[in-house]
Amino acid sequence: MDKSTLLKRLKPLASLQIAIVLIALLMGLVVACTLAQVHLGIFGAVKVYMRSWFVMWGPAEATWKLPVAPGGALVGLLLLLNLTAAMFVRLEFSWRKGGLWLSHSGLILLFIGEFVSGGMQIESHMPIEVGQTMNYGEDLRHVELALIESGATEDTVHTIAQRRLTPGNTIQDPRFPLTVKVLQYYTNSIVQQAPVMAAKGPATAGAGTQVVAMPADNAPSEEQNTASMYAEFSAGGKSLGTWLVSTALEVQHLDVEGKHYDLSLRLKRVYVPYTLTLKEFRHDVYPGTQIPKNFSSLVRLKDTELNEDRDVLIYMNHPLRYRGSTFFQASFGKNDTLSILQVVQNPGWRIPYLACILVAAGLAWHFLARMAPFRRQA
Repeated sequence: MDKSTLLKRLKPLASLQIAIVLIALLMGLVVACTLAQVHLGIFGAVKVYMRSWFVMWGPAEATWKLPVAPGGALVGLLLLLNLTAAMFVRLEFSWRKGGLWLSHSGLILLFIGEFVSGGMQIESHMPIEVGQTMNYGEDLRHVELALIESGATEDTVHTIAQRRLTPGNTIQDPRFPLTVKVLQYYTNSIVQQAPVMAAKGPATAGAGTQVVAMPADNAPSEEQNTASMYAEFSAGGKSLGTWLVSTALEVQHLDVEGKHYDLSLRLKRVYVPYTLTLKEFRHDVYPGTQIPKNFSSLVRLKDTELNEDRDVLIYMNHPLRYRGSTFFQASFGKNDTLSILQVVQNPGWRIPYLACILVAAGLAWHFLARMAPFRRQA
């Protein structure tokens, strides 16, 4: 295929009318996403409207949903293709137009960066007390079913991801010692002491015989959901009863064929191959007031794999970046003995910076190129 034929085929995709329609759709999605934050929270609304291929809808009680509008991911992909096609169709390849090529490349890179971040970024929180050592963060928006097998020298942890915990699903995984039949799963729930109600509920073993879980609307964006699940566990074809597991409950214990297990529904853990020990947390205020001046955490970073062992001070606008993770000072608690670090793993975090540099350099190039004829005339 020669160049002229290729450009002819790309021309419809480079249409300015298509770009205007896509931008209008994107603006509509932004408005809908903003309004939906009241019920879905920030991250829930972004997931439904901005980081999905289609916006899905269905009756509240139905298990099915239908696509009713293109999602932000689809609109963004089409805009990316439109911008790329427009660059090759409308711009001549010359030094005079080099600034526009550079600026368009920066915008394209910005779109690519959003796809990378949306698909690969992982955020978690690491609550760590003074003197405590941690090697994992907790994902506040996802949970996992955890079964910890006690060993003589070390424990073995088995987990099942949240996406598999759907009502009616029976999970038989060779990596998980028990067969799990999910009866009910609540993304958010109210768990309370109610022995009479619990006795009439599905639970026949564990804490579920004394407490009951009832479904609730999703918590506001600044609060955390309380996930709960009723599930029947069995091993070797023998039922171990129906249990209630919840992020609001403590670890429960069960013995199977001479082995001791700890069972819990917990926040998904995101592990890192090193440890952080909190040596000191400081909460400074301005003299004579309670206005915060600075929050900082002094941690000991130990990485036996890379022979790293040093102190690091994490404070506002000065995160720790190490082996693909960034640790920000996020919050604190327990009378200033608990520090909460936000942990972000984003392989594409450099892409927006590079994209902005390309756009700025391209605009400067284009400006200087346009000014050159006037300077020669002067």
